[in-house]
Amino acid sequence: MTGLSRRRLLLGGAAAGAGAAATLGAARAGILPVASAEPSADAAGVNGERTVPFHGPHQAGVTSAPGAHAVYLALDLLPATDRDRLAAWLRLLTDDAARLTQGRGALADLEPELAVRPAGLTATFGLGPEAVRRAGAKAPAWLGPLPAFPEIDALEDRWSGGDAVVLLHGDDPTSIAHLARMIVRDSRSFATLRWRQAGFRRAYGSDPSGTTMRNLFGQVDGSTTPKPGDAAFDAAVWAGSEAPAWLRGGTSLVLRRIAMDLEGWDEVGVDGREASVGRRLSDGAPLTGGAETDPIDLEARDASGFTVINPAAHAARAHVADPARGIVRMGFSYDDPVEPGATDSQGRPAVSNVGLLFGSWQRDVDAQFVPMQRRLARADLLNTWTTPIGSGVWAIPPGCEEGGFVGEGLFA
Repeated sequence: MTGLSRRRLLLGGAAAGAGAAATLGAARAGILPVASAEPSADAAGVNGERTVPFHGPHQAGVTSAPGAHAVYLALDLLPATDRDRLAAWLRLLTDDAARLTQGRGALADLEPELAVRPAGLTATFGLGPEAVRRAGAKAPAWLGPLPAFPEIDALEDRWSGGDAVVLLHGDDPTSIAHLARMIVRDSRSFATLRWRQAGFRRAYGSDPSGTTMRNLFGQVDGSTTPKPGDAAFDAAVWAGSEAPAWLRGGTSLVLRRIAMDLEGWDEVGVDGREASVGRRLSDGAPLTGGAETDPIDLEARDASGFTVINPAAHAARAHVADPARGIVRMGFSYDDPVEPGATDSQGRPAVSNVGLLFGSWQRDVDAQFVPMQRRLARADLLNTWTTPIGSGVWAIPPGCEEGGFVGEGLFA
């Protein structure tokens, strides 16, 4: 079947989306291999066969644990992509994702063998203001570029913006690459690829389930982030009656590409590193003591009368007492080739090009993300070694049922 006949089949009203039922269990992110009980950790295929159900009230990439690898794809709509074609495109992409995340090849998939080991693959779709406008729907007030943060930003167009975004998570780069190619290929009549960014965490199985990731500074990154299913997660993430009807049960995504000066960080001792973060490097616990997830005490003082945690430390500046006013962060490291002629902070030839793809979920960007980012921009000791070079904001519609498509509420 050709790509053209595939479009005719889908856009002519054939059922979009067909996911096989998946078994929910007790493995990482609550997912077990299909047709399996408690397999041994080294059983062949265990990781590859894990599937995350695609259909449901929320998009699976928001509610499941992030995979070891991520690819973000930003796309810009073609001038001819009007309301009807936008709906057709979203239906087509939903069908791709619904099939491949469940281990089945997409329609007209010439390499279906690459789909049979999904390894926890998820696909999450987001829309920018232009896509919402073309759908003829009302956009939330926060949907648009973030305000400028001149103290820290050095944003580049090549890493910013996009009329739509697709976030692919999973533990197998091959499965992610295959779905990414299908999405870009099937978008050619509707949109162009604006940029692609890839990131990673530790490989699946390297850390126990639930372990907080470390970024390339060696920091435990995201110690206080609520987990899906927690009341704090629900309060921070899900859009409610304050949002347009099509977005209720959805959320928003902010993505910031943050370059990290690893060579400059090399010159800082452990004490200086911990003081800048406000947490111990060894286990992520607050400098005021306890374990990683214990509350941070910003009023605790040492024998000299100074606060144990510097008021300009990252943990202090990012702290939010009310979970409903906070964000749910989701970071992936990147380690890209050094660009020709690049130099480090000392003017020497650069030996690394690393950073963090800092993503966050929140129901209202203006009420949650922006105030925190303003505090960090004005005074955060980590700003010495970090520079935001990319930025984007997208509305994340709720999930869909089998036979529907992500974003269908826009066209109701």
